[in-house]
Amino acid sequence: MPQGSPAEVSVTFDDVLAELAQRRREFRDQSYVPRDFVQRLKEVGIYRAATPSVFGGAPLSPREFLDRIERISAVDGSTGWVASFGSSLVYLAALPFETQKELYRDSPDIVFAGGNFPVQPAAPTERGYLVNGRWKFASGSMGADVLGVGIPGDDSSAGKPRLALLRPDQVEIVQDWDVSGMRATGSFDLKVDNVEVPREWTFIRGGEPTVDEPLYRYPSIAYAAQVLAVVRAGVARAALDFAIATGAGRTGVTGAPKMADRAYYRIGVAEAEVALRSVRAYFYEATDEAWQTVLAGDPVSDVQIAHLRMSSTHLARVAAEAVATVVHVSGTGTIYNGHPLQWLQRDVLVPQQHAFLGPAMYDAGGAVLMGQPPTVPGFL
Repeated sequence: MPQGSPAEVSVTFDDVLAELAQRRREFRDQSYVPRDFVQRLKEVGIYRAATPSVFGGAPLSPREFLDRIERISAVDGSTGWVASFGSSLVYLAALPFETQKELYRDSPDIVFAGGNFPVQPAAPTERGYLVNGRWKFASGSMGADVLGVGIPGDDSSAGKPRLALLRPDQVEIVQDWDVSGMRATGSFDLKVDNVEVPREWTFIRGGEPTVDEPLYRYPSIAYAAQVLAVVRAGVARAALDFAIATGAGRTGVTGAPKMADRAYYRIGVAEAEVALRSVRAYFYEATDEAWQTVLAGDPVSDVQIAHLRMSSTHLARVAAEAVATVVHVSGTGTIYNGHPLQWLQRDVLVPQQHAFLGPAMYDAGGAVLMGQPPTVPGFL
């Protein structure tokens, strides 16, 4: 399989954020984060943060990784979204050990992007599966070293769908991503035509890991929801920082008092600030509690997973509400396409549409808290 180049730390994380601030419009205009900037993210460890240490990775704790994604997203939500999939290598820990050894042979810095749905038929072969079809929402595919597509399960997977891994030269990336929010995620379609994928290069998403390290005992599906939710928190942080920084200096076109001199503006921004900080505290509290359970060698409980899922959903919701509040109190200027809050408002809406962060997560979480089975498949 194709490999990423070995990372040499020649830039700092702050350097990368500064470059992103200069280039984010370029990324939006072309609808994807280019490979050269993905390389920058590799250099600061984003794409080895979930690589097993046995293969040269430098795994970060969930809190550390989530904090980095939040900081990237405060500069550009789309790039934060793409970077968030550095965590998706936890899924690949379900591959056979020898397959992982081959995957990371040349470098621990591997970018994985996938189009899970719609699951497409794959005829069994002697060696594996003959893969054909088209899959949607492969975020970050333009910078990926390896791509995954969803295929049906079989007896060996207890009927659970699999992901089949392919090299970029085996996949056509259909650049059809035309959206108003998260424009630079490059969430294009993947198209595959009669490619045989060996069985050992397929895995069950969320399946049992073959690597025994702490990060791979952390709930992988819950982690996937967390990295997406924290993107939204970063976008909300950017909106609040903008409101706080500009409030004192902006005078209305009618000669009315500065925004910071208006009670409704101060109250709105303050309430949004309090709400975001409060839900972040719950989010990171649930993260730390689950991680400490992992480090103690104990399984993360269903109730702890429920808190991970509920806090992620609530963080995404409150972050969107915070941006909406800032836009509401910021006046007529926000209607212009060039206004910074326009980008932030569009970006913050996208994560809420993801199935991992929908309102059904509250129902499933409440059921688990009360000792009942979750009402959503794959919740635990």
